[in-house]
Amino acid sequence: MTIKEAILKSLDDLKEPSSHKMVYQHIVKNQYYDFKKGKTPEATISALLGDFIRANDTRVKRIKQSGGIYLYYLSKYEQEIDIDGFQQTEAKQNGNKKNGSGFFERDLHKLLSSYLKNQNIYSKTIFHERSTGSDKNQKWIHPDMVGIKFLNLSSKTNQNFLKLLNKADTFKITSYEIKKEISTDYELKEAYFQAVSNSSWANYGYLVAFEISDNLLDEIERLNQSFGIGVIELNANPYRSKILYQSKLKELDFKTIDKLCLINEDFRTFIEYIEKILSVDDRFYNSVEKEFSAFCDKYFENDSEFEKYCVEKNIPVNN
Repeated sequence: MTIKEAILKSLDDLKEPSSHKMVYQHIVKNQYYDFKKGKTPEATISALLGDFIRANDTRVKRIKQSGGIYLYYLSKYEQEIDIDGFQQTEAKQNGNKKNGSGFFERDLHKLLSSYLKNQNIYSKTIFHERSTGSDKNQKWIHPDMVGIKFLNLSSKTNQNFLKLLNKADTFKITSYEIKKEISTDYELKEAYFQAVSNSSWANYGYLVAFEISDNLLDEIERLNQSFGIGVIELNANPYRSKILYQSKLKELDFKTIDKLCLINEDFRTFIEYIEKILSVDDRFYNSVEKEFSAFCDKYFENDSEFEKYCVEKNIPVNN
């Protein structure tokens, strides 16, 4: 029996989502494969289980738990496994504030800002708690983060040409709703439609998550086609983050933008800087751009910075 055959045999015996460690222990217990001394058998099992997924081998599927741990199972048993129930139990065990690896949702903002900076997008966290007013429904218009990407407006030619154009055509604003994990269909619907509401005013809207269950990808695609909110899978290495589904372009809703400016200082200042950059004289563009950059969220300058940050914040580095 080859090592891959031993893995499949063990998953067939176990009949439920199992970690690579559980699969390894089952192989050893039943003597399905003779691991040589001096090797790293658990790591080998983990890598080979990942190979099944990356190779789109339809025999094996997986669930991603809090802390970045994958559980694997045979697809033929999928109908017998209560995937949603299993993931809901996991979520309850880990609590709402922190997950099993002990990081907060806002710890992810610097990862996203670094990913966006690499795309030439300026980003800013919008702190809901700083908003004025007592209307609890206001949270449904607040984005977690906003981002803007400009055309190159620093040259005199562009500045003059801009006068002939609608200024709104020279930039695009994006709204981001951020979640630590989306494990169940219920969590997906709740997060997705929160993103729909929070980004109704923006050119683009994205739901961003650090952990997304593979079992939800078909439903995410359906929601994206129907409602246009894009989805970004965030990685502990921000430069490995990726857009799973693109957001659809919309016109800006200036009435909602005005409401957000009235109730939230962070958002108002962000919009004020956009206005300054679009209207500033050529001589002062670099100065205003530098101020705006300092106002926006910080980002990692190099790999060692994000690696150190993830260790400090207990953010698991995915394989």
